[in-house]
Amino acid sequence: MSSVRTLTLADAALPNAFALRDVILVLGASLVTAAAAQVAVPVPWSPVPLTGQTFAVLLTGAALGARRGFFAQVAYLAEGALGLPFFAGGAGGPLAFAGPSGGFLVAFPLAAAATGLLAQRGWDRRFGTTLAAMLLGSAVILASGLTALSHFVPADRLLTAGLWTFVPGDLLKAVAAAVALPVAWRFVRGRPTPGGPFES
Repeated sequence: MSSVRTLTLADAALPNAFALRDVILVLGASLVTAAAAQVAVPVPWSPVPLTGQTFAVLLTGAALGARRGFFAQVAYLAEGALGLPFFAGGAGGPLAFAGPSGGFLVAFPLAAAATGLLAQRGWDRRFGTTLAAMLLGSAVILASGLTALSHFVPADRLLTAGLWTFVPGDLLKAVAAAVALPVAWRFVRGRPTPGGPFES
């Protein structure tokens, strides 16, 4: 695996740049995250539901790269803050950032950038490294989420409400991404790209 690579899965799949391509990719990723947020399962012992958001955040970050992944999640948060029903369970508005889920939300751009940066270095080509990238991105979200959630949940229940509840799902999402991304690369491997051939 090479140490640095700027070609992302999105660049390989869409090798011929066209006007507004990056804008379309960024807005498309924000809408994918909004759709994933509607998959929300309430957890009786936690004020934060289980959702598909984190999977969308990390997967689109890896596919688009650090810069576009970051801005996709900034766009998603802005859309929700403006009142669109894009947060978990159809919620929207700026008050979401002051609630129990606020710490998780604000970490989305950083988590997408982190997985995107690792993907730009080739971590999205193989199962093991993709899994590690997804888990590192999840750790960014969980660390931020726990910090904010500590203001709403007693210390003796914090890890149960904000960490252990989400670890099994995050592991499953990470494994799913670790399978999907290398398979996607196999489909685009033979396509010509403006940046030249990439490592196998």
